[in-house]
Amino acid sequence: MDAAPQFDYIVVGAGSSGCVLANRLSADARHSVLLLEAGGPDRSPWIHIPIGYGKTIFDKHINWGYETEPEPELERRRIYWPRGKVLGGSGSVNGLVHIRGQREDFDGWAAQGNPGWGYDDLLPYFCKSEHQVRGADAFHGSGGPLWVSNLSERHPLCEAFIASAGRLGIPHNPDFNGERQEGAGYFQLTTHRGMRSSPATAYLRPVRMRMNLSVSTRALARRVLFQGRRAVGVEYERGGEIQVATARREVLLSGGALNSPQLLMLSGIGDAARLARFGIAPVAHLPGVGRNLQDHLQARVVLKAKRAITYNDVFNSPLRTLLAGLQWALLRRGPLTVSAGQAGAFVRVMPEAARPDVQFHFITFSADRPGEGLHKFSGFTASVCQLRPASRGHIELAGIDPRSPPRIYANYLSAPGDLEVLREAVRLARRIA
Repeated sequence: MDAAPQFDYIVVGAGSSGCVLANRLSADARHSVLLLEAGGPDRSPWIHIPIGYGKTIFDKHINWGYETEPEPELERRRIYWPRGKVLGGSGSVNGLVHIRGQREDFDGWAAQGNPGWGYDDLLPYFCKSEHQVRGADAFHGSGGPLWVSNLSERHPLCEAFIASAGRLGIPHNPDFNGERQEGAGYFQLTTHRGMRSSPATAYLRPVRMRMNLSVSTRALARRVLFQGRRAVGVEYERGGEIQVATARREVLLSGGALNSPQLLMLSGIGDAARLARFGIAPVAHLPGVGRNLQDHLQARVVLKAKRAITYNDVFNSPLRTLLAGLQWALLRRGPLTVSAGQAGAFVRVMPEAARPDVQFHFITFSADRPGEGLHKFSGFTASVCQLRPASRGHIELAGIDPRSPPRIYANYLSAPGDLEVLREAVRLARRIA
């Protein structure tokens, strides 16, 4: 390691947190920063065209394409987990919906003994991060790197969804990230003039020329290197060669809920008994690594429209698809600018719920599985998910090869009550329809 290049900070993963860290840490010219990303540059046009998430969701060049292990409560089905493997990470391939957590989520963290994580503590940073096209106010900022925009146009099906929700007592909410989250309305998107505003375009691209910032793509981290119990570097593979970089100050893992614990375990941080199965010498016995995995299971209600006004009708027609492409190219508007949720709602479906326990994503197209082709009929979708599932899963190593996907056990619907919440959410979706 004595001959390895040295940096003050090494950031592993150029996703939503890694790009921010690279930007903020390199703002001080006295500090040198290395950003490692297992994927490549964000050159695919489908990353930057908003509707392109339908293409990137299964693109192995820019998506890890993980799957869960067979889920016991889902008739042994495997659930697909897309994760970004590109500059910008999952922020370059996700559905572009811009949503914060509820105030109570953050305040709950603070109450559990985490000072600084309350909503009022974090709100200034939310505001600092965004450029809200509606302008700055008590809950939003202007002039930040991440653009937050309105949908380019409203759709009659979305208008009908919001109106029907209102007739069932669900109030209209023009701003889910404002004073309250409950209600039905339109989502805002992380877009800038019809293009995706990703962590890479917002935080990384403007600072790529800084002399103290090095960005290494297609660099797969193999393990964190330690001297005793102190992290001092990273071993990674690039171009078929094993390379090493050392850190004078810190190594920061920004690989997300799957890749960061996987790398920790490969590096000897985790449950010592489980690591011993793979011949990994423990650096620190921390059995919580890879545990307490949480995910929101989505259930989709697909409906047929009586009029040919859905995006199924647009994209199943070569002529209408061409016109939509021209509309985007010339005006940056139209069907190519939509997110994976145009309208939505935050609602309470259980009698004891003191705040919204379910989120709706309403989209004006439909498919059997996202990314696998739209239905041939005029279809649209109401997708529901439980906001605070009690079910807990975990991840395990599949082997010592860092290229091997981790084994994901989501344990969906394993906790009492989760199935009931999802069932009531589906019933509500049908009542709104």
